[in-house]
Amino acid sequence: MIVRDPAPQQESLKVALSARVSSADQKADATLQLERLREYALAKGHQVSKEITEIASGLNDQRPKLMKLLMDASVGTIIVEQKDRLTRFGFNYIEQFMQMQGRKIEVLFPSDTDNELVDDFVAVITSMCSRIYGRRNSKRRAEQVKNCIEQVMEKPDEDH
Repeated sequence: MIVRDPAPQQESLKVALSARVSSADQKADATLQLERLREYALAKGHQVSKEITEIASGLNDQRPKLMKLLMDASVGTIIVEQKDRLTRFGFNYIEQFMQMQGRKIEVLFPSDTDNELVDDFVAVITSMCSRIYGRRNSKRRAEQVKNCIEQVMEKPDEDH
């Protein structure tokens, strides 16, 4: 009796690039993002078969282009610039489900912090800032909050 692994072979699967920005005024950023993804894929020797660019919130779980890409079993690797370019929340769930299918996500620039709690907090603050202050200023304000958090975490507790 021959037992087959239900997961497809990684080598035979396609590579896709996924770029996302939050608003139409960032469209040029999406183009640059996609160009960096192409350069990365070329340097790694990947044959890219699909590219998607979305203008949508990373909090939106109703993104047709991303859903189509995730449902396409012929895509073995999805390359993104940063985790939050794929999704603001739930990245690890998506990554785990893909791994169960013999697929993967490659991230060009992993988080610049080693603290997942800080990353999660920054994602929450970014989403709240975007609602309060508008999309244009949210990234700058979230970066300011992140810097403050990192400074507080670096200081030893002086009360103890």
